[in-house]
Amino acid sequence: MKIKKYLGEHKLTVVFSFLLVGFSFLFLLFFCKDSDYFWHIKAGEYMFKNKEILTKDIFSWIVCEKYWMSHEWLFEVILYGLKVIFGDFHTFVYVFFNIFLLLFILFFTNRKSYLKNIPFSLVWVGCSLILLFFIQARPHMISYNLLALTIYLLYDLYKREESNKVYFLPLITVLWANVHGGSSNLSYLFCLLFIIVGLFKFKYSKIEANRITKKQLKKYILVMFLCMICTCFNPHGIKMFLYPYENMMNNLMISNISEWQPTVLSDFSHYPYFILVIGIVLIFLFSKRKIQFIDFSLLVVVVFLGLKSIRFWPYTYIVMSYVIFNYIGERKVDRGSCFSICLLSIILIMIFFVNYTVINRKASSTYLSKNVINVIKQVNPKRLFNMYDYGGQLIYNDISVFIDGRADLYSKYNYADYLKISMLDEGYVKLIDKYDFDYLLVDKTYPLDVFLKYCDDYDKIYSDKKVNLYKKRIQLKR
Repeated sequence: MKIKKYLGEHKLTVVFSFLLVGFSFLFLLFFCKDSDYFWHIKAGEYMFKNKEILTKDIFSWIVCEKYWMSHEWLFEVILYGLKVIFGDFHTFVYVFFNIFLLLFILFFTNRKSYLKNIPFSLVWVGCSLILLFFIQARPHMISYNLLALTIYLLYDLYKREESNKVYFLPLITVLWANVHGGSSNLSYLFCLLFIIVGLFKFKYSKIEANRITKKQLKKYILVMFLCMICTCFNPHGIKMFLYPYENMMNNLMISNISEWQPTVLSDFSHYPYFILVIGIVLIFLFSKRKIQFIDFSLLVVVVFLGLKSIRFWPYTYIVMSYVIFNYIGERKVDRGSCFSICLLSIILIMIFFVNYTVINRKASSTYLSKNVINVIKQVNPKRLFNMYDYGGQLIYNDISVFIDGRADLYSKYNYADYLKISMLDEGYVKLIDKYDFDYLLVDKTYPLDVFLKYCDDYDKIYSDKKVNLYKKRIQLKR
């Protein structure tokens, strides 16, 4: 009876939650494991089986035993644990759970705003498709959920002086610092933003700032310092506090990794983000309500991050989910809304199951064939050169690598040399001699392949549509 009563009183909430399930299934159709997944799962397997948190490299012959900032160690253990439980479906379970949890957190913590204008809410949930660019079995998906909770807790205190929910934020930070430490500084940085903005009181054109109370200010300051301390609760201690800033200053890594590239108008694939931002700005401008300074500041921050790097696009959608509804008018719930939402949800789920086999047939362009993996295992190289994107899969197959997706690790040692060698930049011959590779696994599209093809010091021992594997000839002493 209690369940029936709840469903009667909260029918629209239940139906909208069902819609989020449909959207979460839809996302799975676009999921494909990227090359970084493979070293993540291998690291998780090692830590799970050995009951030891990795802080030194064990996967590369060139940086073996060097210090490694394993800032995602807990995610890797969780991912491997899912594999133990769900087998080959573990990545789909991980992606589905995180997408649904994110959409549900955004809706449930803000459901009154969502339900006051159903048509707009449906459009806004549709805007979550901006996340399609980033659905991977990687730790940033957990960060999305932690960011959503962070903004919710900070906003709740901003709206209600007596709120104490913000004291959960340090606990979230501890989890963040171990699941995806590279982003864990966001908890105290957003807290700092609320403090700074809360110090102002003014009216300028359509923008209005309201000063927070002393009680709110004290809570924000206390929580901010607690969060700063909590980022150090991890296997690397205070190094984790500095790690995100060191990464942001690593020009070598930022300029050569695709997800760190800036958002530009010249790239058509970046237009969905520009459309999202323009839509938000237009809603702000044409709303009859005053633009709150905190809302304006949050928009400026997330758009700045989104323009700086494409990896930050989802931040705009997540943060603005707690802002945008303040500028949307209320609309009476139309008759048939529940039925329409249910029908849409069923259609989305049906689309998933009709196309279910597609997600099992997807293959990343960065995958190596089983044949070349077997050949490499047979020759058992000691000093293998490999392309950056192939490192993760080689690690997964217990092959020591020259480089892989952990650019932050290799940038201190051989990342710059790898780029010069693969692109035949100045000094590449000396660098090849320096590392004395016995085998070289090279993508056919790279200049290095042309050099090796016509060099007398190397023999091609394997070739397929994607790569060539070269063996260095033994030089006979005269």
